[in-house]
Amino acid sequence: MHTDLVAALDIGGTKIAGALVDGQGRILVRAQRATPAQKDGDTVMGAVEGVLGELTASPLWSGVEALGIGSAGPVDASAGTVSPVNVPGWRGYPLVERVRAVTGDLPVELIGDGVAITAAEHWQGAARGHDNALCMVVSTGVGGGLVLNGQLHPGPTGNAGHIGHISVDLDGDLCPCGSRGCVERIASGPNIARRALENGWRPGPDGDASAAAVAAAARGGDPVALASFERAAQALAAGIAATATLVEIDIAVIGGGVGKAGDVLLAPLRAALKNYATLSFVQRLTVTSAQMGTDAGLVGAAAAVLARRGSATAV
Repeated sequence: MHTDLVAALDIGGTKIAGALVDGQGRILVRAQRATPAQKDGDTVMGAVEGVLGELTASPLWSGVEALGIGSAGPVDASAGTVSPVNVPGWRGYPLVERVRAVTGDLPVELIGDGVAITAAEHWQGAARGHDNALCMVVSTGVGGGLVLNGQLHPGPTGNAGHIGHISVDLDGDLCPCGSRGCVERIASGPNIARRALENGWRPGPDGDASAAAVAAAARGGDPVALASFERAAQALAAGIAATATLVEIDIAVIGGGVGKAGDVLLAPLRAALKNYATLSFVQRLTVTSAQMGTDAGLVGAAAAVLARRGSATAV
C-alpha cells in the first residue's frame, strides 16, 4: 500500500498528462493524450476524461486520496475555472467541477502550470532547501511561481509569480496580454526567434527558425543570435531583480525550452543581473537551471495537493 497516493494532471496546449504519484514523488502510473487545442471546450474535456479514465482503471486508484491539477493559465483556483491562452475553447471553463464528476468527488487542488513547476523544483529540484525562491518557465510563454517562507505561494487564484507579465520596457511593444514591454514579449522562445529574424539572422539549410536554432547559432558565435539572447537575458534579469527586491528571494530557477539554451542564456543573464539586482539584500541572488525535466508539472501538481493535505514528505 502506497501512503499519500495522489493523482496529478498537467494540462498544456500540446498535451494533457496524468499520473498517480506517491508521497516520495515517484510516478507509479502515467497516461497522456494530445490536447485538441483548437476544438471546442467539451472536446478538450474529452481528452482530459480519457487520461482520467486510464488512471481510474489502475488497481492503485482505490488508494488515491486527492487530485492536483497544474494547468496553463490564467487559472482561477477560487472559482475552479481555467482560461488557457492557447486553448480558446476553454474560457472560464469549470474544470474542477468536471474533473470531480469523473473522479467521484475527490478533493481537487488547481494551480497554474508555473506554480506547479515551482512546487516540483522546491520539493525535489534546483530550489530544494531554499525558503524563498522564484522558479520560471521560459518557453512559448514565460511563467513562474514563488516559494516564500518555505511554502508554495500560489496566491488567491493560483497565478502568483507570473513574472512573464511584469513590464520591463515602459514604452515597449504591445503584449498580447494588453500591457506593454512584458518580459514574455522580449524573452519567450518565439520572440527571441522573431527578433533574430528581424535583425538579419537566417536559418540554416534545414529552415529551422526556432529559438533552439537561434541558440545553436549563438553558440557558434553569430552576433545577431547572441544579441537576441542578450536582450532576452536583460528582460529576464530586470524581472527577476524586481521580484527579488519586492519579496527577497535568494534563488531564481530557470526552466522551459529556452532554459535549455544553457550558458547562451545564463551567462548574459547573470551579467545583466549585476546591473539590476543592486541593493545589498538582493546581491547574493543566484540563478540556476531547473532540474526536474518534463515531469515537473505532474510532480508539482502532486506536491501542491500533498502539501495542502499536510503530508510530511511533501512539506
